[in-house]
Amino acid sequence: MHLGADLIVLGILLLVAYVLGRLGRLVGLPAIPIYMIVGLLASPHTGWFPLNFDSSYIELIAIFGLILLLFTLGLEFDQDEFFGNFGKLIVSGGSYILLNMGVGLAFGFWVGWGTREALIIAGMTATSSSAIVTKLLIELRRLANRETPMILGVTVVEDIFIAIYLAIVSVVLSGETDFWPVVGKLTVAFVFLVVMFALARFGGRFVSRLFRTKDDELFTILFFGFAVLFAGVGEVLGVTDAIGAFLIGLVLGATRFRNKIEHIAIPLRDLFAAFFFLNFGLALNPGLFPSVLVPVLLAVLMTIVLNIAAGQFVAWINGMGVQGGINTTAILQNRGEFALILATLSLSAGLDARIQPFAGLYVLIMAVAGPILAANSERIGAMILRAGPRRRRERKKRHAPMIDEEIALVDAATADVDRMVEQAMLQQDAGGERERD
Repeated sequence: MHLGADLIVLGILLLVAYVLGRLGRLVGLPAIPIYMIVGLLASPHTGWFPLNFDSSYIELIAIFGLILLLFTLGLEFDQDEFFGNFGKLIVSGGSYILLNMGVGLAFGFWVGWGTREALIIAGMTATSSSAIVTKLLIELRRLANRETPMILGVTVVEDIFIAIYLAIVSVVLSGETDFWPVVGKLTVAFVFLVVMFALARFGGRFVSRLFRTKDDELFTILFFGFAVLFAGVGEVLGVTDAIGAFLIGLVLGATRFRNKIEHIAIPLRDLFAAFFFLNFGLALNPGLFPSVLVPVLLAVLMTIVLNIAAGQFVAWINGMGVQGGINTTAILQNRGEFALILATLSLSAGLDARIQPFAGLYVLIMAVAGPILAANSERIGAMILRAGPRRRRERKKRHAPMIDEEIALVDAATADVDRMVEQAMLQQDAGGERERD
């Protein structure tokens, strides 16, 4: 009976997620904040949900969700786009990340929760949510927009940054303080990244031979097994399970079976990722939100302002107009799964307990505000572009009386000169007549 009751609770939670998800779609909200809100409703800290549900029941499924999130992120990584436009992408994506990361790190130190906490906060505020960005571009029908390749290029660079940053953060969070052990762990992480990237770049044909089966069931078992296996390898090597999953996704994305894997993996990802966000919401304690409300609101304001600057700068580098920069700014505002992954890592590392409610409230606000801004970015841009000429006309009107006065003075002076010339000519004619007489 206990198992049946647990299954009933889980089924009800998923149905609630479905209903709220349908309502969210009506106003253009992505699934991430919806699932978190459902988890928050069922959290033992709230008592808002009539059923008692222990989050430990779905923790393993949530881990599978995290693995598939990063696996599909690596699977969808466009190597040809990255290496074909390496210079421009590095400048565009790198400048975007550096600006957000630098100010985010300073903000993390200003909050005063600790050095490791500052690194986590900087990572949360540095990068966009690739999942939300891609989904919004599709739903808003902007794949054909001129700025879209630039936006996707920035997310590609962000994906690489996430892989490297998670590898570094996992070593920092391990608590190791001796110099050589830290160097050793960083070296292992770096070698693992290089080997997997090289295999993805040059070993696609070899890896493809492992997937020669027409049985879809066995095919699914094979790639899912690889994802879980390399997640475990990444965890053992100290670069986190998420990065192990990302790297094997990168390798399998280089095979000729990429589209088939993607076709099967994305529905699995959406299902298991729902458990990841649901589980994160279950662990949130809304009673802690007041203690992080001011830092969260400041972080949201900081993110919006930085994205306005970074979005316009990236658009300028790529020769886009003001409207392209506004669209870029609005789309890249979105924060999501990476912030929650970092918060999960910080919790297991024993960091300040306020990190988790900070991440939860920050992502909730950004994942709601971001899509709303993105959906209205073209309207906002049109208003700004119309306001520019209007202001110029108003300035012209304000200066018009001054110009009229100047014209009147010039006309008066011209009339005086004409009268003087006419009088001089009359005098000269009169003098000539006297001489003839």
